[in-house]
Amino acid sequence: MFLYICITHRLKLFMMSIVPSVDLSDFISNDPKRKQKFVNAIGKAYEDIGFVALKGHFLDDTLVENLYTEVKNFFNLPTETKKKYEIKGIGGQRGYVSFGKESAKGKKEGDLKEFWHFGQYVEHNAKLEAEYPKNVSVDELPNFNKIGKEAYKMLEKTAKYVLRALALHLGLEETYFDDYIFNGNSILRPIHYPPITVEPKEAVRAAAHGDINLITLLMGAQGRGLQVQNHKGEWIDAIAEDDELMINVGDMLSRHTNNKLKSTIHRVVNPPKELWGTSRYSIPFFMHPISDMKLNVLESCIDDENPKSFDDITAGEFLNERLIELGLIKK
Repeated sequence: MFLYICITHRLKLFMMSIVPSVDLSDFISNDPKRKQKFVNAIGKAYEDIGFVALKGHFLDDTLVENLYTEVKNFFNLPTETKKKYEIKGIGGQRGYVSFGKESAKGKKEGDLKEFWHFGQYVEHNAKLEAEYPKNVSVDELPNFNKIGKEAYKMLEKTAKYVLRALALHLGLEETYFDDYIFNGNSILRPIHYPPITVEPKEAVRAAAHGDINLITLLMGAQGRGLQVQNHKGEWIDAIAEDDELMINVGDMLSRHTNNKLKSTIHRVVNPPKELWGTSRYSIPFFMHPISDMKLNVLESCIDDENPKSFDDITAGEFLNERLIELGLIKK
């Protein structure tokens, strides 16, 4: 009996140390049982740890390969060429952001990374076209923007179905999020973590942080390093298979659900010293709603044990607050 209890305890600890895997094809099947199975699994995962690994998404292998090729081609350009695409006055929301410029909330040290931002391709909405910064074209790479747009659209489509599942889990109408994310201020961010050439004092590739947005979809990063923090404060390696996306809850969705769905703290640690000479590439997609979406806590997520934890705020106001905290825009 004692042996059984020990084995069971170890199994529970093991299950807490891995990120659960789900398959989107279950949700979009015509089988109600498979669909509900997906809703239950992803809902439990986001209440427990805030991360899942997702199979069955809309990115094919060729598109992923082409995207990484274009991303590497861009970051291999000379620094002075890349800096042509660093646009002042927009908080880094489009184009290039140079090495060390962004820091995590509460951190003075800049992260050891450089990155690019593709933004929304607005459809039939002059107001939002005027509100969002324009996407930036890279003259030196004729396929860079084309491939970036294709990946953006497929990740956005995947995110829409994940949010539909979460809406059902929360007791909302399935398409609750659809109007908020159509033409939303979402961002596709290819990141390059260059080789480390000198001993970092305090800086890491990406300091511990929570994401700002509704959900984040992360393609299988080329190079290990992503870790998530469980409820015990332990850091767990988050490694997606080649055919999986790692998807986590962001602060906006956590706030909207009164922390029912968890925005998990995560980081990208520096590699062992023997691997300092290697680059790491990562491509997250940050699903944002339109700026006037109200992030007010859902009434269904408030009860005696879980009183309302957040003041009312719009997505646009919350984003602006966080960009100031990250040092990307000034007050």
